[in-house]
Amino acid sequence: MSTTSSTVFFTGFPGFLGARLLPRVLQREEGDQTRAVCLVQSKFAALARQKVAELEGENPALEGRIELVEGDITQPDLGLDNEGELASRVTEIFHLAAIYDLSIPRPPAYKVNVEGTRYVLDFAERCANLERVQYVSTCYISGRYAGAFRETDLAKGQTFNNFYEETKYLAEVEVQKRMERGLPCTVYRPAVVVGDSRTGETQKFDGPYFVMRWLLRQPLVAVLPVVGDPQTTRVNLVPSDFIVEAIDSLSKRPETSGRVYQLCDPNPATVDELLDIMARACRRKVVRAPLPKFAAKAAIDYVPFVYRVMQIPSSAIDYFVHPTYYTCDNTLEDLADTGIAVPPFASYVERLVAFVKGHPEVSSKAMR
Repeated sequence: MSTTSSTVFFTGFPGFLGARLLPRVLQREEGDQTRAVCLVQSKFAALARQKVAELEGENPALEGRIELVEGDITQPDLGLDNEGELASRVTEIFHLAAIYDLSIPRPPAYKVNVEGTRYVLDFAERCANLERVQYVSTCYISGRYAGAFRETDLAKGQTFNNFYEETKYLAEVEVQKRMERGLPCTVYRPAVVVGDSRTGETQKFDGPYFVMRWLLRQPLVAVLPVVGDPQTTRVNLVPSDFIVEAIDSLSKRPETSGRVYQLCDPNPATVDELLDIMARACRRKVVRAPLPKFAAKAAIDYVPFVYRVMQIPSSAIDYFVHPTYYTCDNTLEDLADTGIAVPPFASYVERLVAFVKGHPEVSSKAMR
């Protein structure tokens, strides 16, 4: 796809996935001199400059090829003074920027995830030389849909657990509308993303990390409330390196334009299996305390000290009774000859636990 005159436009840098995907995109082919322009909020400008310096230090071939521009996806023209000039040279857009916070109120979630995506798409339509928009959505646009949710599914009458899910759904609706009108796009829907399967590294501790950290805070035995049916409910986890490698591989192939990819585990563990895997990795024993979902959430939200002790937000409870199963036929088919596949959670959980133990400074807060 890329040529020596290509310019890739990135949102979501210096976020965890964006900072790892960007150098791969810039090195798709030997001798490739593709340049990148990263839209960065002013409050993240210093962090972005530091990350660029790190990337250039690790790979001198990237030196001078990453340009940072301060702007905001929630503003018309992305808050840029030179939006027209930039549009004239952009050939590909990677839109990763979003608010990922299960407890976020609706107004900021809507502003960033929906209106921000709309402004990025408006910009894309003004790029005369555009080859593709690479859009990162989420599997959880499915909301609480019960049953198999396919890559061809979108509007299924689903309701949502939180405003993150709802606004990411509305954003993808907008993307697919533009696709129908002719905008070349590829959509990627990650499942729950955890740390790198080789190093354990991650930017924040949420999702299964809430349980992992609770286990590690207990001496030997941990009592854990369990909701729903843990023997049948599945939790779909994927390591960040799989997401980065999959998007890198799929994004550079012309035949993937117009397709949707659910980047998920085709054989996810049940809640029971997941608890056993994490307990072994943490060297703890789990005592399960069955509770109705409403009681578990109410205890966290309203009983004094429960959240302070457990540090598991009530919004996370919904994903332990999640009724949706994700299929990924497009992903399996188009990655079949690449060697890129989701490793079993048990094969890398020890590395995740080691990273948690070694990095107490990492929090569960999203970049905002």
